Amino acid sequence: MPSNRTRLILKTAAATLVLAGLAAAAGGALVLRAGWYDTTATSQHLQPVHSVLELGMRYSVRNHSSEVKVPPLGAPQQVARGALVYAAHCAQCHGGPGSAQAKLGQSMQPLPGPLIDAGARWQPRELYWITKHGIKMSGMPAWQFHMSDADLWAVVAFMGVLPSLSARDYAQATGRPNVTETPATAPTTAGAVQ
Repeated sequence: MPSNRTRLILKTAAATLVLAGLAAAAGGALVLRAGWYDTTATSQHLQPVHSVLELGMRYSVRNHSSEVKVPPLGAPQQVARGALVYAAHCAQCHGGPGSAQAKLGQSMQPLPGPLIDAGARWQPRELYWITKHGIKMSGMPAWQFHMSDADLWAVVAFMGVLPSLSARDYAQATGRPNVTETPATAPTTAGAVQ
């Protein structure tokens, strides 16, 4: 049986933890209720908030995508289709080799990351799940109502080859101009009337 002194120490420690928890909850409620946390799209989350949200998102994607069955990926026609779908729906926010994201993507918080290395960070089933269902409060839309399953998998297949593409290869695959090269025949705007 613990001594009176040990019981007093344990009670004091328990009471201290309870009071610290209540104080933290009250502080959080005050910050929330007062509107002190900046939720504008022009400022980033505080690093601890960003880290917690990012970690929670990774766990959620891993959990929810665990039952996804991955079809064969990488057929040339599938990758070619994925390049076109990527150009139409993904490039404006995520960019590509030699191609920066559009102003829309640059104005988002959190800033949409490049997908060039997505295949190294995510499994194909996870990329499919993210593309299909989107990510809350990130600007990443759910494409399940706008794309067929075949197109969703084509984008995943294309992201698998994306790291190996040069800026020129990416521009050819997606039908977009290569922004890292300026054509010699491009017209100048000097003297043009606006």
